[in-house]
Amino acid sequence: QVQLVESGGGLVQAGGSLRLSCAASGRSFSSYAMGWFRQAPGKVREFVAATSWSGFNTYYADSVKGRFTISRDNAKNTVYLQMNSLKPEDTAVYYCTASASPRATILPYEYNYWGQGTQVTVSS
Repeated sequence: QVQLVESGGGLVQAGGSLRLSCAASGRSFSSYAMGWFRQAPGKVREFVAATSWSGFNTYYADSVKGRFTISRDNAKNTVYLQMNSLKPEDTAVYYCTASASPRATILPYEYNYWGQGTQVTVSS
């Protein structure tokens, strides 16, 4: 069993930055692929970014490419999402996810564990 706890969300003005953190408990974190998804009010949950177990392979949604960076520190059992140049359309609840597969994926059904989410609000 893996438990995921997100932090770092908040209110920021457009053009600003935030860094989300996701602390994982449980064994074998370093063998799990990790991802971030988000869900805005009235919209379906969408993929944001993913990283393989090593951090070598990363994937991003087109809407965040060049602005967001996913990274992980396996020694600290933590994955991060650095978000720069934030836009009002980035406003959403952001969820951290873990997959028992070491291979990064953009598909939500391939993730086994989900955090409770952290709110990110970007004002214009």
